[in-house]
Amino acid sequence: MIHSEAGAIVIDVRVIPRAGKSGIAGTRGGALLVRLHAAPVEGGANQELIDVLANVLGVPRRAVTIVSGERSRQKRVRIAGVDAATAESRLR
Repeated sequence: MIHSEAGAIVIDVRVIPRAGKSGIAGTRGGALLVRLHAAPVEGGANQELIDVLANVLGVPRRAVTIVSGERSRQKRVRIAGVDAATAESRLR
C-alpha cells in the first residue's frame, strides 16, 4: 500500500466519490480507502483527494501528486516530504 521512494512515498488509493463526508475510511484490497464528497467531474474529486491527503499527512498541497489513475477510482499518489512510517501512523 505504501511504497518508499527517494524523499517521498507512493500510496495506492481507492476513492469513493459522492460520499456523505470526506475522509480516510481504512483499507480495501491493498489500497487506502478514501471517501470524497465531491463528484468526479472536471477534476473536483482529484482536488479533494489532494486536500484530504495533505491535511491528514501534514504536508502542503503542492507535495501531493496523482501519479496514475486520474480518471479511475484506483490511483497512485506520490507524497513528498514524509516517510512511510510517519505516513502509516497518521493514516491510522
